[in-house]
Amino acid sequence: MFYHPQTKGTKMKSINFLFFLFFLAITEGISMLVLKTSAALGEAMIIASFFISWLLAIAIKIADQWERIIILRLGSFSSVKGPGVCFIIPIVDRAIFVDTRTLTVEIPKQQVITKDNVPVSINGVVYFAVVDPSEAVLKVQNYMFAMLQYAQATLRDVIGGMSLDQLLAEREKIGKDIEQAVEQASKTWGLKVSNIKIQDIDMPEELKKMMSRQASAEREKRATITKAEGDKEAAVNLSLAATTMAKSPGAMQLRTLQTIDGLGPTASNTVIIALPLELIEAVDALKGALRKA
Repeated sequence: MFYHPQTKGTKMKSINFLFFLFFLAITEGISMLVLKTSAALGEAMIIASFFISWLLAIAIKIADQWERIIILRLGSFSSVKGPGVCFIIPIVDRAIFVDTRTLTVEIPKQQVITKDNVPVSINGVVYFAVVDPSEAVLKVQNYMFAMLQYAQATLRDVIGGMSLDQLLAEREKIGKDIEQAVEQASKTWGLKVSNIKIQDIDMPEELKKMMSRQASAEREKRATITKAEGDKEAAVNLSLAATTMAKSPGAMQLRTLQTIDGLGPTASNTVIIALPLELIEAVDALKGALRKA
């Protein structure tokens, strides 16, 4: 939530008006008592009661728990007060309210040129708090505006020294670099930066299409490589299976029976075996005998 001086001023005016009515009622009561004894003095006190009540009312300032009041006496810094009820010298003192909660400043979207000459639009957000109210008021004219301008300039400098690939891959690092640079300057203003976040990065449409095609080609490349590796592993496994079956006399018959069983009991499946398995085994045995002879 932003700190709104206008809202605070309206609240203080309402409180001061209530105090004015309260003091006016007291002074008017005293004036009426004096009027009974001295008409001239009583009339003078009635007129003076308005000014006295007004001065007493504006002398009271109320600071919320998260606020501090900077007191300037005749233009010079006097003290820091708050939270709670504070008293000032009317006309002589001036009170400036400072919000010490974490404040949020949005960095508007702006055009930045990267190191490899790519135009991008980027925006972000700065989170900071006032740790020294006196320095925040006395050393900079408008600390929120100063923080915004410095964050914008630093954002341009950091992005200008990075390529597009670095910009897209290192958002956290960019935020940290900007935060460190801004924090060095904001310390002298009584401010403390808690975090800087990069929100959106927009690029030209043509560049987006090129990056999309590049990503699609990269995915196709990985899919082709994965398929080739799978085919290679399958071929190796098939080769090992064939070697195992060749060494085991009953392995081929067992594999044949498993294949037939896998077809299922459906009547529409018809299996025709051209030669009995025993005949095939006999032929293989004859081949072996002939080789030995």
